Amino acid sequence: MTTAEEVQKRNLKPYWIILAFVALIVITLLPTPTDLPVMGQRALAILAFAVILWMTEAVPYPVSAAMIIGLVALLLGLAPDISNPDVILGTSAALRMALGGFSNSAVALVAAALFLAAAMQATNLHKRLALYILSKVGVKTGAIVFGAILVSIVLAFFIPSATARAGAVVPILLGMVAAFGLPHNSRLGALLVITAVQSVSIWNIGIKTGAAQNMVALGFIESEFNETVAWGSWFLYAAPWSIIMSIVLYFVMIKLIKPETQVVEGGTELIQRQMKELGPIKPAEIRLIIVAIALLFFWSTEETLHPFDTSTVTIVAIAILLSPKIGVFNWKTVEKLIPWGTIIVFAVGIALGTILLNTGGAQWLSNKVFGAMGLESMPILATIALLSAFNILIHLGFASATSLSSALIPIFLALTTTIDFGVNSVGFVLIQQFVISFGFLLPVSAPQNMLAYGTGAFTVKDFLKSGIPLTIIGYLLILLFSATYWKWIGLL
Repeated sequence: MTTAEEVQKRNLKPYWIILAFVALIVITLLPTPTDLPVMGQRALAILAFAVILWMTEAVPYPVSAAMIIGLVALLLGLAPDISNPDVILGTSAALRMALGGFSNSAVALVAAALFLAAAMQATNLHKRLALYILSKVGVKTGAIVFGAILVSIVLAFFIPSATARAGAVVPILLGMVAAFGLPHNSRLGALLVITAVQSVSIWNIGIKTGAAQNMVALGFIESEFNETVAWGSWFLYAAPWSIIMSIVLYFVMIKLIKPETQVVEGGTELIQRQMKELGPIKPAEIRLIIVAIALLFFWSTEETLHPFDTSTVTIVAIAILLSPKIGVFNWKTVEKLIPWGTIIVFAVGIALGTILLNTGGAQWLSNKVFGAMGLESMPILATIALLSAFNILIHLGFASATSLSSALIPIFLALTTTIDFGVNSVGFVLIQQFVISFGFLLPVSAPQNMLAYGTGAFTVKDFLKSGIPLTIIGYLLILLFSATYWKWIGLL
């Protein structure tokens, strides 16, 4: 992003904040529809406020979270109680609703996942793993593209953070470009870096623990349907889609972005030099490998070989990693590596979605937005096609899939009661969550894209070259899976 664009974006921020408050006040003061409780109307006003701030990034996400907590406590606290409209709910009860997300097990899993990513960073194990894989694929550009995809896939099993995975592999790939004597913004640089982050986005869908937004959807599904989706079940549903998309990504990248060279001379030497700088594998890394493999085993056998859920297993693993002598890092190290604001945003997003569901706001909005489309008379495949396209378009305005999930999943959940999908309800919501993770189109569509874009290795036009075909093929593949594979295995 150029300096002029950054300045322009900063200058617009006060206007976006004003617009958010105007939307909040206008919706709050509008006459309350007869089929919508006052609390539901005020919850929708807060949702409009939040969406404007999330889409424009007028304030940092943690700041918007603090604002939402305050607004929920005040506006809902001064609204009539749904169960007894003759009395005011009270700010104390409303504040408990605003902070309710912090008690959700999905928040505990996200927090633990950030600790796990920090452990990888503290030990440099993620870098060692990436270098090892790249050292085995060879120095032809096609092989390195394959290696970049493979690294993203392997890291997705062990690092539940898309940004951390991109942060591990992008510097190594740019180092290989530099080793050949090319600038970082060369065609080769664009090819390798875009491949890496698009692969990260693809595997955000394939693995339950791959991204925070998955936990948002699961938190809502568990509270609304009282059903859980095991790690292995998610993998069975989504991994085949991600495998096919990874193959598509390989051919899209080598066809659309032609590098200056077909062989990266000096690439092998660079990787060997970087591996030498890391030194021999350290005891802390070995302990982390053991914990990571044990975690993967417990995740993948959830609800089959043992009764332990994903969140509990991950938190136990983090306790081990923090323990003296047997752990790999201490609290002082953790404090510097954890983006604490992410946990707050995540919890508040879940709280807001839960409030929308419990106050009837999500149901009312779902009826108004989707009721006019006549979805009730459509086959489920047509409904999935329509809402997935809607989902992809809405994502253009969101830089965070976690925020998008917080805004949309409650509305999709409400829709399942309007249309009555029956046994297909969980599958329908899960498929929409897969589409929410489509971050292929623009650099601003996902944090890992922005991390890569910040290196200057590619332009927005370069990203669109790959993003448009990936989005179209991914969308068509969602429809194909909905009509075939997901029906065969019982998701739909």
